[in-house]
Amino acid sequence: MRAWLLHDTTGINALRLEDVPTPEPGPGQARVRLKVAGLNHLDVWVSMGLPKPKSLPHILGGDGAGIIESLGPGVSGWKVGDEVVINPSLSCGECEFCRADNMVFCRQYSILGEVEPGTLAEQVILPITSLIAKPTGLSWEVAGTFGLATSTAYRMLARAELKAEETALVVGVGGGVSSAATLIAVAMGARVLVTSRDQKKIAWAMEHGADAGYDSGSPFSVNVKETTGRGADVVVENVGKATWDQSFRSLAPGGRMVICGATAGNKVELALPVVWFKQLKIIGSTMANRSEFEAALDLVASGRVQLPIDQIFPFEELPTAMERIDRGEQLGKVGIRVS
Repeated sequence: MRAWLLHDTTGINALRLEDVPTPEPGPGQARVRLKVAGLNHLDVWVSMGLPKPKSLPHILGGDGAGIIESLGPGVSGWKVGDEVVINPSLSCGECEFCRADNMVFCRQYSILGEVEPGTLAEQVILPITSLIAKPTGLSWEVAGTFGLATSTAYRMLARAELKAEETALVVGVGGGVSSAATLIAVAMGARVLVTSRDQKKIAWAMEHGADAGYDSGSPFSVNVKETTGRGADVVVENVGKATWDQSFRSLAPGGRMVICGATAGNKVELALPVVWFKQLKIIGSTMANRSEFEAALDLVASGRVQLPIDQIFPFEELPTAMERIDRGEQLGKVGIRVS
C-alpha cells in the first residue's frame, strides 16, 4: 500500500509518499481501507515533533472514514465491507476511566497519528473500539474529516455548560474546532458571537447563525460588551497568546472560558483578582469521550450541524493541503481523498 511517511521532525517537507507493506490486523483489530482522511493542525505540529512520534518513519493523521477490508481474531459484530467512521481517541479500554466512558483521563490515552500510525495511508490498522458505523447518507468527505475537531468542540461546550439563550463568543472562527463550535452553539439555541482576522470567515459565521463578528486583532472585548451589555457567558478559545487578553476581558461575571489549544502562543498573563471578583471559570478541554464523539456524529449526520468543507485534495497533494492548514487559510475542514 501507499503511505505518507514522516522521516524526521523538521516539518511538512519531511513527508514522502512511499510504498510500504500492507499491515495485518491482530486480535480485536480491523484493517480499514480509507476513502477520505481529514487533516488537523495537530498533523503539522507532530511533523515538527510536537509531540514526537515514538518511532520514525511515522504515518500522521487522526481523522478518516473507510471500509473494513480485514478483521483480526476475536472480532464480532462487524464484517468485511462495513462502512465506518474512525474515532481518533485511543486508550487502554480497561482502566476505571475507560470503563466509565471517561477515556480522556486514561494513562495510555493518545490520539491516532500522534504516536501510533495514522490515517494518511491507503489502509490503517485500528482497534475495533475505534470504529463507528458510518450513518447512511453521510458523505465520505464529512465522515472522514469531522471527527477530531467536531468532537473536541462538542466536549468544550459541554464542559462549559453552555445553555440555550446564553451568549457564546468563539474566537478565531474558520478553523475546524472554531467552525464546529459556532455551529453547535447555534444548534443549542445560544446567541453566538465570533472573531476572525478574515472578514469572509466572519461573514460565513453570520450566514450560519452568528449574531455578530469582530476583528481578532482589535479590542473586541469592547464590542462584545457593547453588543451584550455584560459580556459573554462562555468564551471558546484555541488561539492563545494573541487573543487571550481580549478573550478574558470579554467574559461576563460568572463567565466560563474553555480552552483546547494555543496556535498563536501558549504563555499568557492572568490578573488573578479578576478571576475571583468576577467569579470566573477557566476550563481546559481536549478531544472527547466515546459518547461525546457519537453525539457529535449524530449532530452532523442529522443535518443539525452542517460542517463546512474547505477543500478535499488528491492523496498525492498532501503537503499542499498541510501547508494550507499551516497558513491558516482554511474555512472549515481540509481532507485528502485516498480512494
